[in-house]
Amino acid sequence: MRILSRMPLYEYISKAPGEAGKSCRVCSKGFELRRPVDREALEVCPLCKNPVKKVISRINTPKITKPLSVTDAKKAGFSVLERREDGNFERL
Repeated sequence: MRILSRMPLYEYISKAPGEAGKSCRVCSKGFELRRPVDREALEVCPLCKNPVKKVISRINTPKITKPLSVTDAKKAGFSVLERREDGNFERL
């Protein structure tokens, strides 16, 4: 099973989007970038090296329509436990 690392998507825009010559066409309109959580925010555009700021944007949350079945949970690598009458849990 191959597990992909998930990195958040950050949005950046030029600090001077309206000023001619201060930003390139990429950062003046804004751009998205996947970066590890532990890295510092970008301070300059990767193309034109002008200052950029991080934009607060909406988040992506998965929409789950039904709970996972025992089979689906096991396929995803989870341990499925069931509580017995004596209070102990048993692996299914």
